Amino acid sequence: MYISTLEIERLTHDQMGNLLFSDIEDDQQHGDCIFVAGSSKAMTYRLPKAVELYKQGRAGKILFSGGVKWWGSEYTEAEKLKREAISLGVPEKDILTETLSLHTLKNVLASLLVLDREFHLHNIRRLLVVTSSYHMRRLHLTLKTYMPEWISFTLCPAEDDNTREDNWFLSETGIKRVKKESGSLIRYVKQGALKDEDVLIHKIEC
Repeated sequence: MYISTLEIERLTHDQMGNLLFSDIEDDQQHGDCIFVAGSSKAMTYRLPKAVELYKQGRAGKILFSGGVKWWGSEYTEAEKLKREAISLGVPEKDILTETLSLHTLKNVLASLLVLDREFHLHNIRRLLVVTSSYHMRRLHLTLKTYMPEWISFTLCPAEDDNTREDNWFLSETGIKRVKKESGSLIRYVKQGALKDEDVLIHKIEC
């Protein structure tokens, strides 16, 4: 079903799970750059995934995106991720940062300039995308909506402890996150801010 036809109030847990998690998997392709969206927990979950991909040789550069300074930190998300990546053995010359964005759309828009400055956009063919699995659908649609159409995306979800496809419905935190994310995704698609997409989801009965 197309996302634009959905109503968050009518979705079951199974349907929300399908909306956010269906077809979110790594196709194992290589790319030009690893794109990492910042968050309050990015150091714990997303950074190790990005470093793993880099060390596997899947891409030669990592772009950390995020301008939020969490809990009074003097560093932005991207700056903290860069510092930690260097400590884990990633050369500084292979790390790009975008330090202005405060949410998903700006992560993408601000990163366009960074990518163009490093590669020239017409040279980029594929980005490896790292974010939490429950956030991946919205980030992927944002990338498809605002990035040049010739760029492809490999989805590399970084799993947290309680919002995975197999356990989000077992905790209050997981349920709250998935419902909020589902509502945001549907709202942005209905507004026209994101491309609509046909998602594998069981039809809602009247």
